Amino acid sequence: MQDPAAFLSPPPLPAERFTDAKAAVARIAHIYRRNTTFLREQFEAFAAGAPLEARVRATYPFIRITTDTHARLDSRLSYGFVSGPGTHETSVTRPDLFHDYLIEQIELLLTSHRVPVEIGESHEPIPVHFAYTSDIGIAASLVSGGLEAAGRPLRDRFDVPDLATMDDSIADGTLPLAPGAPAPLAMFRAARVDYSLHRLIHYTGTDPEHFQNFVIFTNYQFYVDAFVRMCRESVAAGTPSYDAFVEPGNIITRRGEPAAIPTGPARLPQMSAYHLVAPRSRGITMINIGTGPSNARNITDHVAVLRPHAWLMLGHCAGLRNTQKLGDYVLAHGYVREDHVLDEELPIWVPIPALAEIQVALEQSLAEVTGLSGYDLKRIMRTGTVASVDNRNWELGNHGAVIQRLSLSRAVGLDMESATIAANGFRFRVPYGTLLCVSDKPLHGEIKLAGMAAEFYRQRVSQHLEIGLAAIEKLKSQEWERLHSRKLRSFAEVAFQ
Repeated sequence: MQDPAAFLSPPPLPAERFTDAKAAVARIAHIYRRNTTFLREQFEAFAAGAPLEARVRATYPFIRITTDTHARLDSRLSYGFVSGPGTHETSVTRPDLFHDYLIEQIELLLTSHRVPVEIGESHEPIPVHFAYTSDIGIAASLVSGGLEAAGRPLRDRFDVPDLATMDDSIADGTLPLAPGAPAPLAMFRAARVDYSLHRLIHYTGTDPEHFQNFVIFTNYQFYVDAFVRMCRESVAAGTPSYDAFVEPGNIITRRGEPAAIPTGPARLPQMSAYHLVAPRSRGITMINIGTGPSNARNITDHVAVLRPHAWLMLGHCAGLRNTQKLGDYVLAHGYVREDHVLDEELPIWVPIPALAEIQVALEQSLAEVTGLSGYDLKRIMRTGTVASVDNRNWELGNHGAVIQRLSLSRAVGLDMESATIAANGFRFRVPYGTLLCVSDKPLHGEIKLAGMAAEFYRQRVSQHLEIGLAAIEKLKSQEWERLHSRKLRSFAEVAFQ
């Protein structure tokens, strides 16, 4: 590590101990605000031509707790406690965005261990790009490429994002700890979080503060169209449960405002996000992830840093049984993972279990919306294994081998995204679930053609979405500790959910 004296940095702040979570978060906010302001001021002066005699550096705040016992107050909790004696620490970012989350996590630590937490400046540098909550390019454009043209590369004077240090080794259980080093307190360190926050802006066209704690992923624009229509009507009608509706480009319609169709960006982002905003982020975010497991992994890698309470996949699938009809539903209780995008981080021998809380909410909602129950519900729903593949034209391959593999797995539906979303939920400890709708049956000659698809969409999309939204309302009514159960926790888990 370089001598701190070699850097141009704000004056060091002493670490302080706190037994009050709100005061601790206020200290975090002070450190973060001071240090990012310092970086922005230095960068903008540098971009304007001011000389810098030393490299500029400011660091993220940290949260630390030290315990000397394995004991904790409540053994029923799935998070909110450290795994054993020793020092546990994490760097943190964006206390404005994570304010309520940080208070909750710190309060749980204080309650579980009855020792103070320590707040101070970490050794993790803040990349100058991340001192801006949206885009450093806006500030850099003021000098129109002058930095590089003048032979003054940014990385010579400022810390820039270092992907070698922004990995998921904590979540994956592969973090090498040096002797005496603090154990991790959270799943993601600060720069990893900042990286994903900026990626979310890029991919979804909306700022991270609009994201809600319940997320629906879909692979068809028809679901987004239905969601947008419902949200605009709900917000315009002044529905008290929701405060606003946010669309790509950060177009915000407040409760009670006219349901006029706003003018969004000229070009929609790759994975558009739409947010039905509720107090304390208890609303619903829908993201059109498009087609394929790579997209599914990409977006869930980034949404995970926001620590949502649950995410669901609502989309279309191929029905694999002759007894199924177009428009039938598939409730996944297992997954065949032939998508391969997580094979390295989460080997395919790791089971991805169904989560009872999610399954019950989805099945009950399906029964309520369709008016069917018990044995009658089986007319339109199969509970079973969903296979996800990385080849959209899987049906054009060796039919004998494909059918044998699918039959051995007892799969009832096939798509390209569901297993990836569930597996990354398992990996990042985010409760997950899948409810698909059969849109074609290629093994039985019912392929997706334009006329058939149009009729199917008219009949099923709105109902399917209504089921998903009803399931989220049921999940909201549960206590968080029940939803975030111990089923997704590893042997030696971090304290922060």
